Order: sequence, then C-alpha cells, then structure tokens
Amino acid sequence: MPGVTHDDAMPLADLMPWSVAPVRLGRTWPVAPDAASLRARWDALLKAEGAGREVLFEPTRSRTPYTAVGQLPGHGGGTERLVRAAGPCPEPVRVLVAPFDEQWLIPDHRLIDAARPELWRVADAGQIFVTATAPAPGSAGPLLLATSLIPLLRPDRVRPLYRRPGAEEPNLAPGLLDHLAVRLGDRPTAVDVLAWALATARPGPHGPAVPLTADPERWERGVRLGRRTLWLMRRDGERPKLPGGRRPYVRAPLPARPLALRYDRDEEALYLDEGRIAPVPPEAWDFEAGGVRVLEQWFAARTAEGAPGTLAALRPAAWPQTWTSELLELITVLALLAEVRRDGPEPADAAPITTAELREAGVLPVPATARRPASVLDHHEEGPEGQFALL
Repeated sequence: MPGVTHDDAMPLADLMPWSVAPVRLGRTWPVAPDAASLRARWDALLKAEGAGREVLFEPTRSRTPYTAVGQLPGHGGGTERLVRAAGPCPEPVRVLVAPFDEQWLIPDHRLIDAARPELWRVADAGQIFVTATAPAPGSAGPLLLATSLIPLLRPDRVRPLYRRPGAEEPNLAPGLLDHLAVRLGDRPTAVDVLAWALATARPGPHGPAVPLTADPERWERGVRLGRRTLWLMRRDGERPKLPGGRRPYVRAPLPARPLALRYDRDEEALYLDEGRIAPVPPEAWDFEAGGVRVLEQWFAARTAEGAPGTLAALRPAAWPQTWTSELLELITVLALLAEVRRDGPEPADAAPITTAELREAGVLPVPATARRPASVLDHHEEGPEGQFALL
C-alpha cells in the first residue's frame, strides 16, 4: 500500500484546532534562569521613582508603568498601575523559554505585552501545551514540543491538549476519537493521539502534519514511542536517569562564572571553561531543536549579560548549584530522546486514514466553533485597579 502523502496526512491545525498566539513579553527582564534574580529585579524596579522607574520598566506601546490591566488568571499579581505598585515580587513560575529550557517568569500581567489570558485559564497540572519548532533543512530535531509549562517560544501558535481545566474536553477535531475507535477497534485517549503525533509528525505544506493509521499494531508502537517522548519532554514526574556508567557527573569543578562551552568527542566530555562533565554522549551534544544546538542555547541563556543599568543586568554573581543539576538532567533527557529516535523509528505508513476518509466521516472540515476557546470563565478575575468583573 502506498505511503501517506502530505495531502493525506492530517494537518496539526485540524488535529488540534484551537490554538493561541504565543505569549509576547515585550521586555526580557521579567524572565530569568533563576528566581532570585527576578525578585532582585522587582525590588530594584519598585525602589526607583518617577522617570527612573519608567526607564527601568522598558515601556512599549502595549505596556507602560501607567497601563491599567486585569489580573493574570490564576495568579495574584497586583492590578494597580505599576507606577504606584508596592509590595513583594509575585511568586515566580516556571515557563518554557526555548526548546528544553525551563526558566522563571514574574507572573504579573502589567509586565507582559500580550499574556494570552486564555492560555493561563486552562493551565493546570493536567494540561499539555504543544508547539512546533522550525527545523533547519536536514535537521533531525523534533518537529513538535510538548510541555506542562506555559511556553514562551515564538513564532508558532500554542495548542493546549484540553479546552478546559481539569483535563476536560480534548482539543481534537470533533468526531476524531470516535472515528479512530471504529477503525482501530479500541478508543484512544487524547494523550494517545498527542503521543502518536509526537512520534509521527512531519513537515507539511501548511505546517506540521500527522499521518493517521488504522493498523492497531503500528498505532500501538507509535503511541508507545510518543508517550516516552512526552514523558521526557514534560519531566513532571520521576526524574529520568541513564544506566549506571553512562550517567553524566561533574569530573572537574565548574568555575564561578564560566564563559565558554565546548565539547570533546574523543573524551565525550563537556567543558565549561576548565570545568568538566562526563560522560556526555555525542547524541546529547548534537541534539538540535529549531535548527539550534540545545545545549549551546541553554548555556548562552545563563551566561549572557544584560546591558549595564538595566534590570536584566541583575543576575547571579556565581554559577548556582541548581544550574549544574539542571544541566546534568538536560544532558540525560537529550541522550534518552536521541535513543528513542534511534531505537524506535517513526512508524511506517500502513492502512492510512486519509483526509478524504475523514471528510466522508464528517471529521473534516473542522467546525469553526472548535477553533474558538471554550467558555471557562465561571469565576471572578480581578480587573484593573482592583475592580471585579464576573466573567
């Protein structure tokens, strides 16, 4: 049977029809690899007065210290204009800043040009956000990323797996799960469909596309590979480990302020100046996402210095121990993801479920209502200047 063509593969935009534009910060200082720096930046901002506070804030057309905005859903940041703000820094939260790079964000609506409140309203422990990378030609990196954290990656749109909090109402084409249940002989879950997409997504003429199969064995294999990938990408349960003898360790102490990162293939060692971590598999060092080597991007984000006199210049005086632990785990995750790709190639096309079949079954075209957010606004959210509105 011929393989599934691009036209036969289901576009991700139809598979998960509701999507939200990515968060746009408008300024870099509300994000940092460590939470302590964010608290120091907040304190420095509030100690400044008048024009000094405005300069430190870095105003844009969307946000100035005088902008009145409502509270960020699910978080307790203030709603009075920032020019009059006082009090402690809102508790920083983890966000995904770049592929496999988890950092911290001050969750305050006044600091974010376009926070996309609809994303924050459905964010909880059961939610999974999906976004696409932009792989370079010939790159073997993942096409899709999945995370439990609010993603700040640009430019692709963000697709929550569920349209409501509590893992309710899958964000899948209406009727798709019913059709798959008939064709596979067993009803898959929303996570199964996402796992399959992670294992099989391919570039299409209009963005990522997902070939579907009615072969139960191939489906099961793809879902198994995808669930392994999903676990490694989310890292929200048991911590991943490499077998003994292959686990990376710090072999020579890392300096207080490393400036350069290099890899020695013969030694399978990663050097941060004179600091040394080994063993580091070549697959982990070579791992790319969006055409960029993940480890280099991660290191650069922690060693880049902000311009003098800006809030972004407030950063750790020395390399924190937590960054070393995060780096060791990242190396482990990348090595294990490379193994998933190597040991489990994408399932071959067989018994394809074509777009023509989906149209005949009424799954396609996706109704316009499925592309709009569900109504989850059944509670009060604090509006500008402390006003409350029933949403």
